[in-house]
Amino acid sequence: MPDISYFDPTQPVSDLSGNLPHWRQTEASYFVTFRLADAMPQSLLAQWQHEREHWHAAHPEPHDGRTRSEYFTRFPQRFQDRLDAGHGSCILRRPEIKSIVEDALRHFDGQRYDLVEFVVMPNHVHVLVTPLADHALSDILHSWKSFTAHRINLMLGTCGEIWQKESFDHIVRSPMYADKIIRYIRDNPRSK
Repeated sequence: MPDISYFDPTQPVSDLSGNLPHWRQTEASYFVTFRLADAMPQSLLAQWQHEREHWHAAHPEPHDGRTRSEYFTRFPQRFQDRLDAGHGSCILRRPEIKSIVEDALRHFDGQRYDLVEFVVMPNHVHVLVTPLADHALSDILHSWKSFTAHRINLMLGTCGEIWQKESFDHIVRSPMYADKIIRYIRDNPRSK
């Protein structure tokens, strides 16, 4: 199994702009979820973002373990549960389209990134990945999504948006959390 690098509180963190937080740290591993453009109904996404903003306003940092646990349950976990509900076209259920995504994820494994674990679900993808050398997570995600969108559109005879613009990502914090992510990814198809 490739090495996993954890969040280092002594090192700088950058925060990319977007509707979701996107923390970046050199040499860190990330748990990433990216979804089809129609996978999350806009009304549910807007409600989730609104509730999250209010929660952050009511719970200023630093957060203790109980507060972090509450946040995880109310926001990332609930977001994943909504994705797993199977909204949208679910075109990734089709073996030939799923294969396009799987092949793209594996293509630069060991060169631009270490692919620790992944699963392609009917309307989203989960990946545990460590960018290598000078390869930024944002560039890796752009490459995966751009290449697969082009190939999927060719296969379907369409020319529309395939992926939601933003991805949900966060830095892996600890070996215990990495184990939890790996179990989640591996168990995700079985729970549906």
